[in-house]
Amino acid sequence: MHKAFRRFGRTLGLLLTAALLPVHAQSLQDPGFRYYEVGDLDAAPAPHTEPAMMLMGGGEWVPAAFQWWLQRAGHGRVVILRASGADDLQDRLYRDIGGAASVQTLVFDSRRAAEDPAVLRVVAAADAIFIAGGDQSRYIRFWKGTALNDALNAHVRAGRPIAGTSAGLAILGGYSYGALDGGSVTSERALRDPMGSAVTLDNDFLAMPYLANVITDTHFGKRDRLGRLIVFVARAAQQAGRVDMVGIGVDEDTALCVEADGRGRVLSNDEGYAWLVMPRHTAERLRDGEPLDFHAIPVTGVGSGSLLHLDGFRVEDAAFRMTADIREGGLELAPGP
Repeated sequence: MHKAFRRFGRTLGLLLTAALLPVHAQSLQDPGFRYYEVGDLDAAPAPHTEPAMMLMGGGEWVPAAFQWWLQRAGHGRVVILRASGADDLQDRLYRDIGGAASVQTLVFDSRRAAEDPAVLRVVAAADAIFIAGGDQSRYIRFWKGTALNDALNAHVRAGRPIAGTSAGLAILGGYSYGALDGGSVTSERALRDPMGSAVTLDNDFLAMPYLANVITDTHFGKRDRLGRLIVFVARAAQQAGRVDMVGIGVDEDTALCVEADGRGRVLSNDEGYAWLVMPRHTAERLRDGEPLDFHAIPVTGVGSGSLLHLDGFRVEDAAFRMTADIREGGLELAPGP
């Protein structure tokens, strides 16, 4: 209880400080991070924001999804968080997408930056936060268990929109594939050795609405990631000791836009999907040094004409329904149910 009270007090202090101090300064630089800004940093905070999540699968941005997201941010201040790159995303968002009063970017080079008061002021004043792609292991190593971790969760609890693409989406689930071994495991390798060192899962990081028992994946159809997502779900279920783990994969050039009530719709540049993997039972074989056996796994496609209810993981007007069957690490798909 004492620890929880201390964390709450620290987060509350960040929010109060953000309301009193400037949220921009050209001199905001430090060896642990880089800072960029564009737009009207003196604009008042958005008078109204709505809870919203934009879950992007990577690849090209979907302008319609950004407009939906910025509307729920009250067209206010956007903060982009990265662990590589520079100011290219903020310029694209501000100048090409449009609709934000200002965009600020923080590029993290160390864990120390996640405790920096200047960084925390910027994050706490954001009307919306966008977590960029890159390497999700850097986000976990730099942010987990820090004041920034608390500030991100506080942002969501305050009813403000959040978004992530590629690596930024990978960390939004209650469980996440951390790529902590320095690589990106393929479906073939994960199915062949599901308990191996290449399948690095993480949890107890971010707390997003409706995603406590969810593990996400990205670049989904293009990189043939259904097999590895099924492995992630099986591993997470074993780790959590529960059978209701869910996998959500999102295709490239595609976004799953989730409203405050948990209703999610897909917006895509090229008819992409969100893929729902929901076994509701444990794997028949998940042991060290042996390939996966996991039978009768429902896989549901959420398309542009579908509606996903995250409060119960129901899909209206599914784009497709399949059953996945894995025997000796080999994946087969059949229509239905």
